[in-house]
Amino acid sequence: MDVRPEIRQGREPFGLIMQAIGRLKPDQDLKLVAPFRPLPLISMLAGQGFAHEAKELPNGDWEVSFSRETHQAVAPPPAAPTAPGAATGQRSVEEVEVDTRGLEPPEPMVKILEALAVLPEGTSLRAFTDRRPMHLYPEIEQRGFVARTEPRADGSFVTYVTRA
Repeated sequence: MDVRPEIRQGREPFGLIMQAIGRLKPDQDLKLVAPFRPLPLISMLAGQGFAHEAKELPNGDWEVSFSRETHQAVAPPPAAPTAPGAATGQRSVEEVEVDTRGLEPPEPMVKILEALAVLPEGTSLRAFTDRRPMHLYPEIEQRGFVARTEPRADGSFVTYVTRA
């Protein structure tokens, strides 16, 4: 899958990549070509049991092959961030905050989706972004969540995500 044209046109390819990953059969791999090494994607897919091989191409682009790790048990996802005082029993976890301001796409989407993947039942997510996360909405809905975004006085946005 060559995502360079999508990125050149200012479109976020994350949704397309995740659709392709979702369609993979157990014995299939995904080869991705991108204008940069997609570290957030590599990290996220590693958490879902995918190994990768990455190599820089002579023109500076990257080719990354993702394959399911069949020889190892997949590690459980990391624990969700907790609210202050939750470890001491002072306060129950009701909301998780993810601040992605200052990050370049696709990192904000990846961080938000990673947090949603481990979000405890009954907990909502509040995400701070530099841009209105238009490409995030279909991904959120596909995972059974709903989102509402509000602009902030400083020009950033806050998105509230809850289970549908």
